[in-house]
Amino acid sequence: MASNIDSSARIADGAVIGDDVTIGPFCIVGPNAVIGAGCNLIAHVHIAGHTTIGERCTIYPYASLGGPPQSTGYKGEPTRLEVGSACTIRENVTFNLGTVSGGGLTKVGDRGFFMAASHVGHDCVVGNDVIFANAATLGGHCEVGDYTFIGGLTALQQFTRVGPQAMIGGMSGVRQAIIPYGLAHGVYADLAGLNVVGMRRRGFTKARLGAIRLFYKELFFGTGRFDDRLEQARGRCGDDPAIAEIVGFIDEGRRRGKRYRALCMPKGGASTEDDE
Repeated sequence: MASNIDSSARIADGAVIGDDVTIGPFCIVGPNAVIGAGCNLIAHVHIAGHTTIGERCTIYPYASLGGPPQSTGYKGEPTRLEVGSACTIRENVTFNLGTVSGGGLTKVGDRGFFMAASHVGHDCVVGNDVIFANAATLGGHCEVGDYTFIGGLTALQQFTRVGPQAMIGGMSGVRQAIIPYGLAHGVYADLAGLNVVGMRRRGFTKARLGAIRLFYKELFFGTGRFDDRLEQARGRCGDDPAIAEIVGFIDEGRRRGKRYRALCMPKGGASTEDDE
């Protein structure tokens, strides 16, 4: 089907517009943008830079996608933004391009729901089926796994990782990696347990939840050095794939070095300070 483009919209030469796209009043689409089939840009949407929008996305007024990274090192290089399919992007949302030093790509997965004024900074990688509540903010180079929920007015410091199916409460400041399936909140976020509600919604049985809870307790509230507890808990990786995923997430951070090593820990749990 032919696209429906309002007469007040401005589509630059070179832009690629898919079939059955609706572009509403006063939208601006730059020359290096690609808009997938079935997208709906409601009004006053700005698509800039080398930006690709997947099929069937709905983008609300005053969203700005593909703007330059908020990095003093950016010198106008043709870096990119890729947004997956079937995303809902509400009012005043901003996604920035990548930087050359960060790999040149900001990537957002499929079926994301980004509430008003949420922000994805440069060089971030965001998974599928995420929910960002109002004004949830990612600094540059963050990584967010599939099915993650980030509460309103929550901010992630740059280079922070959040594992799949984690949940972060509103008005939290996140400075350390949050394990897959973790539940975290606080002015400076602490790990508060497991995202049991989300796990149940994903079909986790009572037996699976019991095994993962026991692993969590042994890892974060056991005695001795954290590395020793991790090695002991590693023996439970065969009990459930989620346990293996959590251990793999911790190991990956350590392989990358100190910047990614810091782990969000429970308040009152045993510290990792002796292992630094």
